[in-house]
Amino acid sequence: MKTILVAGSKGGVGKTTIATHLAAESALAGRRTVLIDADPQGSSIRWAERRAELDSAVLPVDGSRRRKQAWKSVPDDAQTVVIDGAAGAMREDLEPWLERADAVVVPVLPSALDIDATVPFLNGLAGHPRVRKGDLRVGLVGNRLRPWTTASQQAMALLAQWPYPLVAQLRDSQAYVVLVALGRSLFDYQSRQVREHQADWAPLLKWTRRG
Repeated sequence: MKTILVAGSKGGVGKTTIATHLAAESALAGRRTVLIDADPQGSSIRWAERRAELDSAVLPVDGSRRRKQAWKSVPDDAQTVVIDGAAGAMREDLEPWLERADAVVVPVLPSALDIDATVPFLNGLAGHPRVRKGDLRVGLVGNRLRPWTTASQQAMALLAQWPYPLVAQLRDSQAYVVLVALGRSLFDYQSRQVREHQADWAPLLKWTRRG
């Protein structure tokens, strides 16, 4: 079973969008997929409920309260588990998930404020025993980028200097807001424009499948 935690100490960076897309891609590939929503807002659970009638449905699990109980709700035959971490959670809040995750995906927006706010969170992860041993991989995702702007270019250059790999750069698009509201993802469609955005995800998908 592959377990991916999407987490960050700052709200509004696109954790739910990334978590739901990772879950959708896994389900569409035929894997039995579980989405644990650790955020009290429950956005990932609502997304999964809207998707319930599809062949590529994802099993939602509420992980916002009794986290040990959440793990008991994961079927033994699950092949992929994606965890949508709570907004504002720091390392100590994420311990039950960090102990089981194979990889941590950290979304970062292209602004100095967001990058500065992420530093303490990443420093906390660096001190986790599994991260220090190399048992738990951490990858950064530049999210809501406008690649033609100087701000996005400078932000990505800064992230590339950090000790964690920059595993994807996702362009800004209003389509993500609409898709999440519908219980869908980019991977459910095959238009030319959608395929261009899907290409942004390829490095992240490859990275999460490692190990």
